[in-house]
Amino acid sequence: MQEKPKVVVSRTRRPETAVKDFNFTEADIRGGNDFVASYRASAWSAFKRLSLPDTTLEAWRRTDIHNLPVDKFKFASEGAYKDLPPVREDLLRPLVADQHGGQIVLVPGGVKIELDEKLSQKGVIFTDLRTAEQKHPDLLAKMMGKTVNVEEGKFSALAGAFAQNGVVLYVPKGVTVKEPLHSVLWGPGPDIAHISHILVLVDEGASVTYVHEAASPDLKGANSMYAGIVEIQVMQDASLRFVELQSWGRHVWNFSHERARVERGGSLDWIFGAIGSRLTKNFSELDLAGEGATGRMSGFYFTDGDQHLDHDTQQNHLAPHTTSDLLFKGALKGRSRSVWQGMIYVAPGAQKTDGYQANRNLVLSDQARADSIPGLEILADDVRCTHGATVGKLEQEPLFYLKSRGIPQAEAEKLVVEGFFDPIFQRIPFEGVRERFQQYIADKMS
Repeated sequence: MQEKPKVVVSRTRRPETAVKDFNFTEADIRGGNDFVASYRASAWSAFKRLSLPDTTLEAWRRTDIHNLPVDKFKFASEGAYKDLPPVREDLLRPLVADQHGGQIVLVPGGVKIELDEKLSQKGVIFTDLRTAEQKHPDLLAKMMGKTVNVEEGKFSALAGAFAQNGVVLYVPKGVTVKEPLHSVLWGPGPDIAHISHILVLVDEGASVTYVHEAASPDLKGANSMYAGIVEIQVMQDASLRFVELQSWGRHVWNFSHERARVERGGSLDWIFGAIGSRLTKNFSELDLAGEGATGRMSGFYFTDGDQHLDHDTQQNHLAPHTTSDLLFKGALKGRSRSVWQGMIYVAPGAQKTDGYQANRNLVLSDQARADSIPGLEILADDVRCTHGATVGKLEQEPLFYLKSRGIPQAEAEKLVVEGFFDPIFQRIPFEGVRERFQQYIADKMS
């Protein structure tokens, strides 16, 4: 994939202050086998060299992190979870009926792993990063650093060097996993840097559904941070449905670099949900690398108060006859702000590409703001690519209709907002997860 050109934007700047940086050192890097040690050494080198991003960088022009208290963050010690609030029970409920195919719970300084024995016998690996380093080093060599480059930015380098935990999912050739797999990253506690690395490889002809959730309690007056990498490979004729949801507390600064690569005939259904965090900057890229590869990216977000959510997406068509479809929907209240920057890139020779992207925003208060920036870069001549973006307020006609039926104003607005999000919610395959996020939205509306 071609590097995005960096554009320097001139503007009135704040007075220069001393350059801040994290207090993490090389001694904080966990050990590992030769391959993992080499990977983390490269990430450490990039971390030392790269500066924190600022608003002179085009990708960060609308997201200012100069208040990020980098010198305050620390890593959780082994067993730290014992003295912190436990995982919310609703996050642990089975996705289907009364059981999971497997569940991993990541907490500060600890992990709990469950996997159906039948799946294990088929060769499915669903475990945490530390266990994979010990038991599956050859597999990690096929997954780690294969889609996300630690040189992409300060936070990708940070996550690559210092990942304290993570998830490794491997589905062997031809294996269909019918029961969904589920992981929860629980991040309680003030001043903690939660760092994770998620690795997924769905081998040729295999199929799986995987749901990952990141969440924490709210801590008023505190700061915590999450930095993570997500690397996904969907091999020839394989299929993955990946549901990724975050309900971080309002004190959490959330940064992630994520990229999925889909090979010939493969398909990916990638669903995002975001209602939490103080500030989020998320880079999500879809590489359609093999002929006939398809990918769908669906996202929803709801901000209120002073929240700031910035999603930077890219659909890269690198082979002929590839199809991508992106739809992100957001609602905003209070003084919150959302940013969506999207790009469809079509490589030379990627003929018969079909690419679509749309971002729809519903602004529910006068002080909220939504920035929506679609883009196309097409280097082939036989393609169909379209994009669109809208920012608007609640339509008065459906509100009037509902109120004329005796429904109060607040309840009518809630119903309209639920209807706005419904096309995205219907793409979440589990009723319990849908209901939980519908409740989050209802809470924000009230």
